[in-house]
Amino acid sequence: MSDLPIIQKTYDLIKWYVPILNRLPRDHKFLLGNRIITELYNLLDVLIIARYAKEKLAHLELLNSKLDILRYQTRLLLEFNLIQTERYEYAQKLLNEIGTDLGGWIKQQKIKPGISN
Repeated sequence: MSDLPIIQKTYDLIKWYVPILNRLPRDHKFLLGNRIITELYNLLDVLIIARYAKEKLAHLELLNSKLDILRYQTRLLLEFNLIQTERYEYAQKLLNEIGTDLGGWIKQQKIKPGISN
């Protein structure tokens, strides 16, 4: 079974982002960096769980707020001058793509409530 695009995008974001976060200065790595890493892994976990769940909608709707948290945490990195603007823009682009895919999946679940996708 192939991965859903949203799962692959989230996986790719983690592979790209975690090494950057692990290089943050110590005072930021253990609070902001670790929070972002935890949120990223939780995002991937819930996406995989939702993929196999009969009732996907509750899982998926929870992720909208999680994505927003990740967007704000990433913006804090930029405002604390902890990542370069280009990396910030790339991270936001990936988060937005995941958000678009998530929105589409949620919409699909609302249209077809009796069908498991």
